[in-house]
Amino acid sequence: MRISMLLAVLSAFLFGSATPISKLLLDSINPFQLAGLLYLGAGLALVPIVARRGFPAKLHFLDRKNRLYVIGSITCGGIGGPVFLLFGLQAAKSASVSLWLNLELVATLCFGHLFFKDRMTRSSALTALGIACASVLLSFDGGVASVAGGLFVAAACLAWGIDNNLTSLIDGLKPQESTFVKGTISGATNLIVGLLVFPTMHLAIPSVGAALLVGALSYGLSIVLFISTAQGLGASRAQLFFASSPLFGLFLAILILGESISTLQLIAIALMAVSYPLLPTERHAHAHSHPAIIHTHWHKHNDMHHMHEHVRLSLWEIIFGHSHEHSHEPLAHDHVHVPDIHHRHTHGSAA
Repeated sequence: MRISMLLAVLSAFLFGSATPISKLLLDSINPFQLAGLLYLGAGLALVPIVARRGFPAKLHFLDRKNRLYVIGSITCGGIGGPVFLLFGLQAAKSASVSLWLNLELVATLCFGHLFFKDRMTRSSALTALGIACASVLLSFDGGVASVAGGLFVAAACLAWGIDNNLTSLIDGLKPQESTFVKGTISGATNLIVGLLVFPTMHLAIPSVGAALLVGALSYGLSIVLFISTAQGLGASRAQLFFASSPLFGLFLAILILGESISTLQLIAIALMAVSYPLLPTERHAHAHSHPAIIHTHWHKHNDMHHMHEHVRLSLWEIIFGHSHEHSHEPLAHDHVHVPDIHHRHTHGSAA
């Protein structure tokens, strides 16, 4: 669990740094083009990892449920989310946008509770309420432009909230494979739209290179790390640690863009700081059962569910985990757990 937390914070730093840097790039690239380049960068960075025999076949043999998860992830998280974010970034200060991105946690919690069996407890509900109130406060910091920017960022967070829940449930693709699919398809789609909508806007090579590099790190590596964390902790808990990304974005906005922190931003930060510690206080345990299953996801061998043998594991795989197809025998037990990929059961029974 500690490794999952560490991966989530690293993912948060990489993602948070993209906001102020993207603000700079928007001076020479329109939002559709930039969204496309960022996600293409993410996809291209993963080519050496996924360019191996058998990957195309994996897509073909995905069942209907997992295909829908992948399509939903591409549509919401790869096409809609980044475009909404960049339009919001055009209208508002980078520091405010960075803090607004905490709404992604609220969206992830709410969608998880309502539709994905990732139940909110009293602690998580209070956390979501505090962050939502802080985001409303931020919408008044900057007038009409700030409100418009806030609405765009809220739309992005709704899209990513759906995406987070879908990607945490994808069974059959490794995190880097699902990120590659999302990056290449959504990146190409948004880039083509941007070129058609703004045909007279020429892309400078330095700007294109910078956008691809940011995409490789902030949307490629970062997303792989987040998916691994979401499969290990559950989407909502992973989002808790990932939610530190806005703070990284805020500090970089001050350092890189020279933005200042307003009184409302300080109040919002304080409200968020009070809200987040509520989530780790929840403990959830009851008798439950697991059916026999064969699937593929990121895991480590330090829990009660992954006791299979390996011929050999590298030191990296032992410490940080790994992903491969493996099987589980039927199991019934009682332990503290989070709604990870193995614990999306209903409640009110031991099922």
